[in-house]
Amino acid sequence: MSEKTEAQTSGRTRGGAGSVQSVDRAVSVLEILARHGEVGVTEIAEELGVHKSTAFRLLGVLEARGLVAQEQDRGKYYLGSGVLRLAGAAAARLDVSQEGAPVCRDLAEEAGETANIAILDDDAAVNIMQARGSSSVTAQNWLGRRTPLHATSSGKTLLAHEPRSVQESVLSRGLPRLTEYTLTSPADLREELRTTVRNGYAVATDELEIGLHAVAAPVRAHDGKVIGAISVSGPSYRLGGEGRLPEVAKRTMAAAQDLSRRMGYAF
Repeated sequence: MSEKTEAQTSGRTRGGAGSVQSVDRAVSVLEILARHGEVGVTEIAEELGVHKSTAFRLLGVLEARGLVAQEQDRGKYYLGSGVLRLAGAAAARLDVSQEGAPVCRDLAEEAGETANIAILDDDAAVNIMQARGSSSVTAQNWLGRRTPLHATSSGKTLLAHEPRSVQESVLSRGLPRLTEYTLTSPADLREELRTTVRNGYAVATDELEIGLHAVAAPVRAHDGKVIGAISVSGPSYRLGGEGRLPEVAKRTMAAAQDLSRRMGYAF
């Protein structure tokens, strides 16, 4: 690549096309290292068709993120532990979705309501699996939907088992009022999270939508870390009252334990 072309390329990295090209090259670097194991900067530059200085910059960014590492005495680069972290997160998501499908269906059938499996995604709970029971009267699709942590049973369950620093970070961003029953006080939400851990499940009654009740329980990985939440939701006229919600909570906790065992967790 000529100096002029390289300069033009560098100049474009501030814009859309250049940024996309930089991302493409960074991914190509990871693919090269995956194929060859350990590779020097000269070989990487040749495969990418760029100057060594460009390859150095790409490697520097990837190294800062832990995605590549360098053999100091040999000058060779290889995939870093950050790749394992990303792969592990992706694998966990895929495993929960795959292993959770029959559990989610069984729970929906037992409860006669809609069952969901959700995972934490920054400041929201994302539903990655859904099944509808025989009594479900709504066609609302929760699959793929991001829901607020403070106003949903799954969100509370996921947040309750995160470190205190994560909880406080969510609280510091504010707790928007979605209905008149939404918890908007940090102190009230902290108490709710403590109750969630103590009881083994969380509830949300009219907090996301008026007329919608839900209960969720934590799903654990083999090491005990909470990696998801399984929930049952339905209209308040069916799930409301002292008798129905505790019964559904028991079924939900049993389903969460079943899925946790499938994920390798031993109770």
